[in-house]
Amino acid sequence: MVVRWLPAVRHLALAGLLAAGLSACGASSDAVAPAASSAGSVPRPSSPAVLTIVQPANGEQVTGPTVHVVVSLAHARVVAATTTHIRPDEGHVHLYLDNTLVYMQYSLQQDLPVPPGTHVLRAEFVASDHVPFDPRVWSESVIFTVK
Repeated sequence: MVVRWLPAVRHLALAGLLAAGLSACGASSDAVAPAASSAGSVPRPSSPAVLTIVQPANGEQVTGPTVHVVVSLAHARVVAATTTHIRPDEGHVHLYLDNTLVYMQYSLQQDLPVPPGTHVLRAEFVASDHVPFDPRVWSESVIFTVK
């Protein structure tokens, strides 16, 4: 599988630092941490987005080394451009597997390599600068098993 990386390495580094910071503080991705702002003390906008994981279904058993992930997004749209000029109805989808950020995608479908076992999948809709909205826009968690 080919994983698409962000066009700018600094955004990946920002996401990694954010995830590392949450881990170092003992917080899980379920925790609502204050969102960093690229403009300093400017508050983060809220978003009307509603994000739902369609596939895999909760409780599903998957065979094979990859899981086809499909999410639906209402009241907002996914955009490919990374920018600091954010809008509440535009952004990207981040996928978390077992509370670890595993993918930042510009679409609503993705094949994700997953090892055998039981896993928790969650998606987050983030602003075009890859920083969360306030409040954060999470899907419900989906638990699935890979055989």
